[in-house]
Amino acid sequence: MSRERLNIAILGVGRIGSTIAFQLSRVGGHKITGIARPKSRRLEQLHHHDGIVNGKNEKARITVLDNLDPHIPYDLIIVTLFGHQAPPLLPTLQRSAAKCVLFMFNTFTPETFINSIGQDKISFGMPFIQAILNPEGLLTSKITGPGTQKTVLSDSRWVELFETSDLPAELEPDMPLWLRCHTPMTIAFETTMVKGHQHGAGVSWAEAIDTANGIRDCYALIRNLGYEVYPTGKRRVEACPRWIVAVGFWLLSRSRSLRELFATGTPECDAIIDAMAQEAERAGLRQQAGRVRALKPMRGLSGVKRG
Repeated sequence: MSRERLNIAILGVGRIGSTIAFQLSRVGGHKITGIARPKSRRLEQLHHHDGIVNGKNEKARITVLDNLDPHIPYDLIIVTLFGHQAPPLLPTLQRSAAKCVLFMFNTFTPETFINSIGQDKISFGMPFIQAILNPEGLLTSKITGPGTQKTVLSDSRWVELFETSDLPAELEPDMPLWLRCHTPMTIAFETTMVKGHQHGAGVSWAEAIDTANGIRDCYALIRNLGYEVYPTGKRRVEACPRWIVAVGFWLLSRSRSLRELFATGTPECDAIIDAMAQEAERAGLRQQAGRVRALKPMRGLSGVKRG
């Protein structure tokens, strides 16, 4: 499948979307259309460079548009926006003639997207990619996440697509549950980096302990909502002594490069926390909803959009 030249649209051409587009085009040889926000600086950069250019002055030529044409029968649409940015696009994605829509962001309520797009047309993924765009729009990427973490995908077709484009990936058979159980880590990591960035020197020990307690509160809520904690790695984090978890986040917050890379502001965290709290309230778990809402990071940073 992935050895064929596919027609792929990438909705959101920020750091993550640009990296995926670059690899799929330049390495995989696929026809890529990048869709950026109308009148955005990123759209201007893509037009100026006639594609995506990295810090080594290597170019991936892609078609650049400012909207998704639902009549084009793309083989695949990859959505790399933040989860809270995606719902307004669902009506257009519903009408799309694309064969499949791959959502690549964290969400506590994947059913929202499944019910909208349809089980037979939807895929999920989580990119483990570190990337930056400099002020001129030049891309620098580290394809894998911390250690050797690979991007996880729910469909073996897209695992092959990514692998053959030098985007290390692995199959996850229960991606909706994987995403739901990854949200506590997303919240913990982003809130830690936001607070550390605001302090300019990492989080305090008390804040690190709060983060460890917050992870436990989130996993307790997931269990009380009737889900298991999945996969094994997440269960290990849940069972780990809180001081060990706190040490990990305290140390991570000392890295200036991580703070600058991941302190993307509060909107994604706020949206995930609100979704968790709303699910708790619907289940009558009001006390737990309040504990989850208390995890929202401090204000003061404006969000940085992916694409």
